[in-house]
Amino acid sequence: MGLRHYLDSKVAPHFHEGGKLEKYYVFYEMFDTMLYSPPDTTRTASHVRDGIDLKRVMMTVWFATFPAILFGLYNTGYQANLQITEFGYSPIEGWRTDLVALLAGFDYTSLWANMLHGAVYYIPIMITVYVGGFIWEGLFAWKRGHEVNEGFFVTGILFTLILPPAIPLWQVFLGISFGVVIGKEVFGGTGKNFLNPALVGRAFLFFAYPAQMSGDAVWTAVDNFSGATPLSLAASGDLDFAAGLTGNALAGQGMDLSWMQTFLGGIQGSIGETSTLAILFGAALLLITRIASWRIMAGVVVGVVALASLLNSVGSDTNPMFAMPWYWHLTLGGLAFGLVFMATDPVSAAMTDTGKWIFGIVIGLMVVMIRVLNPAFPEGVMLAILFGNLCAPLIDFFVVQANIRRRQRRTAGGAA
Repeated sequence: MGLRHYLDSKVAPHFHEGGKLEKYYVFYEMFDTMLYSPPDTTRTASHVRDGIDLKRVMMTVWFATFPAILFGLYNTGYQANLQITEFGYSPIEGWRTDLVALLAGFDYTSLWANMLHGAVYYIPIMITVYVGGFIWEGLFAWKRGHEVNEGFFVTGILFTLILPPAIPLWQVFLGISFGVVIGKEVFGGTGKNFLNPALVGRAFLFFAYPAQMSGDAVWTAVDNFSGATPLSLAASGDLDFAAGLTGNALAGQGMDLSWMQTFLGGIQGSIGETSTLAILFGAALLLITRIASWRIMAGVVVGVVALASLLNSVGSDTNPMFAMPWYWHLTLGGLAFGLVFMATDPVSAAMTDTGKWIFGIVIGLMVVMIRVLNPAFPEGVMLAILFGNLCAPLIDFFVVQANIRRRQRRTAGGAA
């Protein structure tokens, strides 16, 4: 209450109409509503009123990412500490090295040592994303004379979780800038964008800086170490999908690799995408609160199972990805994270119930198609969801038209 009173009596008057900082009100309002609920709410009868507003929706999605964040911190540190202690690698040269040195008093195999080492890489990425994003959000809101929307809270946190831990911070800033400006603000801001802004930023970085976004050296925060992701190993034929790891593909990585290991998540990958189990905890919260669409999630799974099973039956002597079962597809790469947090974005996804099924199935089919039929690009989730975003308005259009024709036939039949 003391802070609320101080803001209202000492700070707010300078930003309200007539105050010396009036033209910067949008920035004050942005930080004020981060701390407290907006004081002005619609009360007239012509509006639908509910117990949850946009801020509560965004905060719920934000909380749903916490299991993935916490496991991402642990896994980032675990992968690096494993190489330092078992194989003698050094932390990546730079300002982070001194911070990592603070862990010298810890047992490098302990939970807290792994969490702290992971935080040394994740927290700077998160700070860079939110500073960069709020700069652009604030500038556009200031220019347009409206409030800063809460949607960036979710966009920012999702963007941090689909990046490799060793990515340079200047690329993080470029990526979130491109995602916010080109993926959202040029179309009018939150609610008017037809593409997922976080994925737009990720796509920009992938095609502009492929070595830093997909190279084998970016997944573990140590110097002179190169470790392929499980999807890359699968594409090269180094995975036996029945037995797990074959040969010496992970020699020097100290990593066991079975389907259960990929489900739990102690593997190479983007910060928040490795643990399907952690992601499922977030999915449960979103489904219980009815914030995410179960139809879209189920549609993605249906598309993956259908096409993967078909390709399994067809087989290939030259492409090992044809043999990947659907349950491996679901735990490798960013598919689980994408179907829970990205495909269900209510702004860029289909709106109709039938359209949500079709939208999800299209994404699932596209993921498997890209992964299997294009071995040079083994991930596929990012492009599949962006393709689904482009198709969403068309899907809804045809669903609505089909409903109209069906009603017209019923009406004509009743009149006859």
